[in-house]
Amino acid sequence: MLFQPPELDSQEEAVIARIDEVRTALSYAVASRRWTGVLARMTVARNIQGSNSIEGYNVTIDDALAAEANEEPLEAEGETWDALTGYRNAMTYILQLSDDPHFAFSRGLIRSLHYMMLQYDFTKHPGKWRPGPIFVRNDQTGERVYEGPDAELVNGLAHELVEYLNHPPTGVHPLVLAAMSHLDLVMIHPFADGNGRMGRALQTLVLARTGILSREFCSIEEYLGRNREEYYRVLSEVGAGSWHPERDARPWVRFCLKAQFRQASTLMRRARVFQRVWDALEHETKQRGLPDRTIGILGEAALGLKARNATYRKHEDISENLASRDLKMLTDVGLLVPKGEKRGRYYIAAPILSAIGREATARENKVIADPFDLNGYLPGLAPLP
Repeated sequence: MLFQPPELDSQEEAVIARIDEVRTALSYAVASRRWTGVLARMTVARNIQGSNSIEGYNVTIDDALAAEANEEPLEAEGETWDALTGYRNAMTYILQLSDDPHFAFSRGLIRSLHYMMLQYDFTKHPGKWRPGPIFVRNDQTGERVYEGPDAELVNGLAHELVEYLNHPPTGVHPLVLAAMSHLDLVMIHPFADGNGRMGRALQTLVLARTGILSREFCSIEEYLGRNREEYYRVLSEVGAGSWHPERDARPWVRFCLKAQFRQASTLMRRARVFQRVWDALEHETKQRGLPDRTIGILGEAALGLKARNATYRKHEDISENLASRDLKMLTDVGLLVPKGEKRGRYYIAAPILSAIGREATARENKVIADPFDLNGYLPGLAPLP
């Protein structure tokens, strides 16, 4: 037996309708826009960053972007970088599977994704079910907060989970199905390590398979990383210390619906900001006689990111020499400022470019209320970029 999805009440159905509206609007907002690739890369990077931060692997957004692009990090190293790139590999495969017409969930797929994430440390049994009992402890107090079901039950429960995902009950909304997949996997706790990352990745896969949004914009992992305490609190409330699939999953479903609404609203806010930045940079580059291909890298710098030669040439499909000439030109005209030397060199926004980013961002609200709050909500959320 797995946890069962609750029968939705009218308020929950209303929140789902709001989420669907925002997600539909977002799909239109990012369709056929030249800046969509920048926003997509940043979104995937923030999801990789967010999910790993929950596990204590903290990296900058610039290193998360380096991982997304399969480039060398600026700061991260050792196990932190291994964890980040392992998760990147699994997430890349998940996004690849999102529109596969021959796709099916399976225990082998779940174990393979786990291997991709943790292959850097064989003491964690990557790709294998845990060999024995498992306990989750509070990092601060050392208190045992959860005990997984007996190891002998794991394979059967995992089979039940993939069957449920391949043949979901009639009427279960995809957002709820995704939330339940995350909950069940985390509560089964089938692996010796990496269960949280696997639960979040599985939820992203279910969401990406819905096809409502472009695959890069489906995940709520960034939101979970920003709201770690509430995430753990709700899981603890529903789990009640050990395997209790008979318990009410409603608090968890509500938490995930709130996360979906807030994350989609965040991305809508970012899309509006990106459009303003892009419009301003199209004018700026035209006035200065600069090639259109430079707008993307200038936009990233305007939003506070570190621009790199390797990233620029990869995403614009140009040679290293041409990328170097462009970056020197952007430096000479006072739009970028170089930092570091040789392979470690990167570029940041000059004051005029930073001002464009600040002006575009300042027009957005920075807070969004709980969508379950009957007093309404405000558009916008979270820091940029």
